[in-house]
Amino acid sequence: MTGFHAKEKNLYVVYNRATIDGSLRCSDWTPMVLGETLKDDYPEIAGIARTWSTSMLYANGEAKFEVLTCFTDPDFLTMFDFPLLHGNRETALNDPYSVILTEKVAIRLFGNEDPLGKTLLANNQHAMTVAGVMKDFPGNTLFRHFEVFASVSFMKTQGWYSEYWLSNRLQTYVELHPQVRLDSVNESIRDIINTHTNHEAQVEVFLYPLNKQHLYSKFENGIPTGGLIETLRLFGVIAGLILLIACINFMNMSTALSQKRAKETGVRKVLGGKRLSLIKMFIGESMVVAFIAGATGLVIALMVLPPFNTLMGQQLVLDLKNGWFWLSGLVFVLFTGLLAGSYPAFYLSSFRPVKVLKGLFSKKQGAASSRKVLVVVQFTVACALIVSTMVIHRQIRYAQDRESGYSKDQLIYTRLVGEVAQNFELIKQDMLDSGTALSVTKTFSPMTQSWGLTWDVGWQGKDPDARLAFVLYFTDADWTNTVGTTLIEGRDIDVYTYATDSLAMLLNESAVKTMNFENPTGEIIKTQGRDWHVVGVVKDFILTSPYEPVAPMLIGGPSGWFNFMHIKLNGANRMADNLAKVEQTFKQFNPAYPFEYQFVDEEYARKFQDEQKLGSLATWFAGLTIFISCMGLFALVAYMAETRRKEIGIRKVLGASVSDVIVLLSKEFLILVVISIAVASPIAWWAMEKWLTNFAYRTNIPWWLFVVVGCMSLGIALLTVGFQAIKAATANPVKSIKVE
Repeated sequence: MTGFHAKEKNLYVVYNRATIDGSLRCSDWTPMVLGETLKDDYPEIAGIARTWSTSMLYANGEAKFEVLTCFTDPDFLTMFDFPLLHGNRETALNDPYSVILTEKVAIRLFGNEDPLGKTLLANNQHAMTVAGVMKDFPGNTLFRHFEVFASVSFMKTQGWYSEYWLSNRLQTYVELHPQVRLDSVNESIRDIINTHTNHEAQVEVFLYPLNKQHLYSKFENGIPTGGLIETLRLFGVIAGLILLIACINFMNMSTALSQKRAKETGVRKVLGGKRLSLIKMFIGESMVVAFIAGATGLVIALMVLPPFNTLMGQQLVLDLKNGWFWLSGLVFVLFTGLLAGSYPAFYLSSFRPVKVLKGLFSKKQGAASSRKVLVVVQFTVACALIVSTMVIHRQIRYAQDRESGYSKDQLIYTRLVGEVAQNFELIKQDMLDSGTALSVTKTFSPMTQSWGLTWDVGWQGKDPDARLAFVLYFTDADWTNTVGTTLIEGRDIDVYTYATDSLAMLLNESAVKTMNFENPTGEIIKTQGRDWHVVGVVKDFILTSPYEPVAPMLIGGPSGWFNFMHIKLNGANRMADNLAKVEQTFKQFNPAYPFEYQFVDEEYARKFQDEQKLGSLATWFAGLTIFISCMGLFALVAYMAETRRKEIGIRKVLGASVSDVIVLLSKEFLILVVISIAVASPIAWWAMEKWLTNFAYRTNIPWWLFVVVGCMSLGIALLTVGFQAIKAATANPVKSIKVE
């Protein structure tokens, strides 16, 4: 992400670390006020850039677009080297009412005109001056989703800025002066939040290198333990194994064809050829093959990269203008040629010319044994990948089959933008009266995301030393009817019937267990500086990851914050008719904003995307490995059938049946595949058990899975070997014996 930033080595992300639920947890969400305090009070810090985002509507005449706006500090433009096509990066974000547009947004709003200095209307009420145009972000930056940049000082004018030290609402990035030691800074800022909260927070603050955040963002008990780098390493290992299998095929065929090249080697030695020169010649041949394969592979990579990007949802590119790309590619090809050609070169150059030229040459048992070992290695890798692929897909299905705890069918949500919040009751009533919706509610976050987490929770009987984390959620009324959660005790929050429900609260089952309540209804919960009374308990439902246990959750009444509206559509109507009527209603009461919505079931399905991508890649890798392994096995069987042609002919003349010949040619290789299955099974089990430890809600690895994979592998090998075996077994024995 930061490779193109000149100050890369001096850029850091601010993290906090606290003991919650008995373990040390880390987060890059920080208080808003933290950034400016760091810059004002610590001279070691050269600059700070906080980022907080929300969608805003920008209008230039008839052109109106709602885009994701990032509010940040002026230092952002000097800390990061994103090209500014127009404007002064030193002053562009100094004014609260100035904005920087990305290229594509500038074109959408102004066409080919120069937008610098022109005015936009933001959210139909704020006149914002365009102070700069930034080049569109590349795909490998954390900020790639942002389309407009505005100043944090604008948030202060709107009352969006919070100086509450216990509210973690944004990310904070800092730049250290070049000569400053990271350990020294971390020591000095460690207790900054504790100091400003009179040690109420018990949180440690530390800086983490920005160039490690993307690949090394996983923390366990407060210590970085990996992250996406583990996936990259996994695919690197798999790619290396596939390359190894290809090299094994080359070695196998080179040594298998050794008898045909034996006389050539003998003649070269008689004519004065030294063993070293022969080794160079054979490795040179391998290098030529590797270079041809490398060029072919590059062409294929360029062809498959677009569909691969579509499959993975990424924007990977091959930088053909980069000298390091070609240098590393050259080294890789040379290494591959050397790896594939080394063993055949040393083996072929070892032949004794006298025996070879007298016809006394015979294949060494060692070469045959080596080929057997290589076949075992090939199919061990293939079997392990097949097992891994099946376990990954099994884990995905296991999580998909888990009961979500609410009804996703016919449920949509939309943001409370523009005049939606003030016209909420009118919008709700219009949809209910028309029969478009069955129920409507306001919420703090979507039903598929957690936007609030707090450990500032108290209740009667709580251990004063316990620091327990609770998910925060807020709603107004009709929430359980709208989203389909199950009330197991008490009632729903209902501000229309009960005036005191502005401070009512629902608990989920996990929260009741955490608080050790026997009769939770009527209990008082202290959080957010208020006393909330419990009116009911809902069954646990999945708000975040379907692979994790459900966290303790507090669902508060309308004294909280609202950002979304959830709408339960009427299933008796056509979906298209419902959506058209809802859009019409929103245009009537919020005409300045386009109606945008999300289906909850589609959002929920996206929770499985990462594992599905991993499963897809594993499937392709396993298929490619099997294909390459079978190619090598096919070639070896073909060569064996060719070299044993006379033997097969004689056996058939003496009465051997076709099945006898097939068994003769197949059993050796099938035994090797059985050995591969036996070796691969414990390796695959260990690797998948380790992978499954990343999920608290996980499947098991049944014994029959290995039986299935074993049968599949034997079947694939039998088909590969059987084709050539049948071809050899059905050949005319007379022709086989006659041929010299």
